[in-house]
Parts: sequence; structure tokens; C-alpha cells
Amino acid sequence: MITKGKVFKYGNNVDTDVIIPARYLNTSDPDELAKHCMEDIDKDFAKKVQEGDIIVANKNFGCGSSREHAPIAIKASGISCVIASTYARIFYRNAFNTGLPILECQEASEKIKNGDEVEINFITGEIKNITSNEVYHAQPFPEFIQKVIDSDGLVNYVKSNL
Repeated sequence: MITKGKVFKYGNNVDTDVIIPARYLNTSDPDELAKHCMEDIDKDFAKKVQEGDIIVANKNFGCGSSREHAPIAIKASGISCVIASTYARIFYRNAFNTGLPILECQEASEKIKNGDEVEINFITGEIKNITSNEVYHAQPFPEFIQKVIDSDGLVNYVKSNL
């Protein structure tokens, strides 16, 4: 599977309260959450994001509380993948549980800039920065994780395999 999109770039320690502010946690509707995704760090994110776009961040993406609302909001906004050098442990697990592809790649998180166009091959882990003509390599997903993502999350994967 290959995805391609424009990059929204953020720094270190992007926490779940910034990804989806607590004031919107009275709903679990993905479309409603998407309207407020990233608004405390990037007030126009929901207006600018296009289907297939990509978030790139530095260290400790998704730190803070353990809410599943954060990866749900990101995915529902149209983001096809998040690339960071490291993730908070609970966000990492929640992302896969909700079917949001995430990749760890130090070099990509350092070199990719806001607005760059990036193409990702999830099978090989290759990340192409089309803007700068550079290629980075992330660890591809294990087969099981790819099946969970393809199923749109762990619950759907389990349901389809019962």
C-alpha cells in the first residue's frame, strides 16, 4: 500500500490534549472529533488538511492521557500516516488499535519540512520526500499489524476473523 500527501510538521511532545482538546471529549464521533483535531496547536488544521496528508513530528508524539480519541481524530481528519522519531507508548498502541498507520523514522522526522510532499510505501517502509528528492527508511509493519490496519482497526480485524 502506498500513500502520498502534503506534510503538517510539528515538534516534540505533541500531547493528546493538543491533538484533541479535552473540551471535545464529550463525543466519540470521528467526524466531530476531526473538526477539532490539532486546533490548539494549529487552529486552521481542520480547514487545510486533505485526504491522504501526513503528519510528521519529532520525539514523543502522542504523550499525555491515554485517550483513543486522539488517533481517531487524526485518522478521521484525513491523515493517512503519522511519522515521528518516537511515540508515547499508549498512543502507539491506540493508533494501531484504531487503524491509524504510524511510522518511526528519526531521519524523516528531522529532515521533512512543513508543506513537503511525501510518498510512503507501507510494505517496504520507504518514505520518499518528493519535494527534496530524498528517501528515508522506516521499519515496515509486521504482517499482523498490516492486517489490523487494513481492517480499519483491531475490533474490525477480530470481528472479521471470528
